[in-house]
Amino acid sequence: MGQRSLNAAFMRGGTSKGLVLHARDLPEDPAEWTDILCAVMGSPDTYGRQLDGMGGGISSLSKVCVVGPPTRADADVDYTFVQVAVREARIDLRANCGNMSAAIGPFAFDEGLVRADAGRCVVRIHNTNTAKIVRATFEVDGDRARCDGDFTIPGVGSPGAPIRLDFLDPGGATTGRLLPTERPAEWIDVPGHGRVEVSLVDAANAAVFVRARDVGLSGVELPDELEARRDVLDLLEAIRREASVRMGIAPDFATAASITSVPFVCVVTDARDSITTTGHTLHAEDADLVARVVSSGQPHRALPLTIALCTAVAARLQDSIVGRLLAAPVTGPLRLAMPSGVLSVDAETDRDVDQWTARSGTFFRTARRLFDGRAWYRG
Repeated sequence: MGQRSLNAAFMRGGTSKGLVLHARDLPEDPAEWTDILCAVMGSPDTYGRQLDGMGGGISSLSKVCVVGPPTRADADVDYTFVQVAVREARIDLRANCGNMSAAIGPFAFDEGLVRADAGRCVVRIHNTNTAKIVRATFEVDGDRARCDGDFTIPGVGSPGAPIRLDFLDPGGATTGRLLPTERPAEWIDVPGHGRVEVSLVDAANAAVFVRARDVGLSGVELPDELEARRDVLDLLEAIRREASVRMGIAPDFATAASITSVPFVCVVTDARDSITTTGHTLHAEDADLVARVVSSGQPHRALPLTIALCTAVAARLQDSIVGRLLAAPVTGPLRLAMPSGVLSVDAETDRDVDQWTARSGTFFRTARRLFDGRAWYRG
C-alpha cells in the first residue's frame, strides 16, 4: 500500500481545528469519502490519539470541511461538514459544526471563490448537512482574509479579527421542526434509571437538554471530571438515544447508538460560581446559565456553537427546561458559562399562537489558516 495526497488547508475555526478541502478533490459521491477522510485523519485508532493522521484524538480536532460551488441561488458556496470518528472507521454528515463554519468564509475568499467589497467580505454559506444558510461577515487585507485583531473568544489563547456568523432560519436543521415533538418539555423513561424531564429542541443542530441535578451532577463539573464519571456518561448516552428516537432521528434505540453526532446532550443548571479549565473563577453574576455538552460521546472542552445557539433559542421558550432555569427572561444575548469561559449568543424567535419559530442566531468567532499544502494518507 502506497501513499496518496490531497490539496488541503488546515484551519482553526473558533475552538475547533480541521482540514478544509475543495469538493473537486474528492469523489462526487460522499459515500466514497469514508476511507479517504478516515485515512487522512488517522482513524480508526484504538489508542484514541490519531497519531498517524491529522486528527487530534477528540471530536473538536477530528473534523473535515468540504467547500465547493453553490447549489442554491441564495448561496455563494456549499459547505459540507464531516465529523470523523476517532476509534472507528466512520464519518458522520448529519450535523453542522458552528465553530468550523467560521473558517469557511475566509477560506473561500483566500481561494478566490468569492470577492470582497471595500475591505469587507460577506459570504452566504450553504451548509449541506442542515440545508441552512450561514452568513459570514469579515474584513480582508488585500487578497487575504484578515486574521490579526484584538477580538478574543473563550478557549483560544490568541486574539484575532472578528468574524460575524448569522445562522438564518436555524429551526429544524436536523429534524425539520424547531420542536420535533411539539412540546417544550417532556418526560422520558430511561432504562435502569427511571423518568427524566428533558427538552428536545432543534435549532442549528438538534439537542436534548437535561437538568444537571436530575443526572447526579452539580452542572459545574469540568470535562476531565465528567470523563471520570462513566455512570453519568452512560446515563446521558441512554437519554441521548431515547431523545434521538423521539425526535425522529433514529427509528429505534439500537440504531440511535450508531448516530452519534446528533442529538447533542446539553446539561444545564442555573447561574452559579464555576471554575474554567484554566482555573479562572466565573461568578454567578457573569452568566445567565451554566452549560456542559457531550459531543460524540465526549465531554466538550468548550461549547459547540450550534448548541450555544440552540440553547439561546430554548431559553426563549419559557416552558422549556432552559427557560425555567433562568432568573429572568432573556431580552438580549444569552451569557453561557462553559468550561473555557463565558460565551454570549443572541437569537431571535417569534411566537404565533402556540407555534414557535427561530428566525436567526448570531455569534462572533475568529479563525486562522494554519498551513496549506498536501495531506498524505495511506491508500
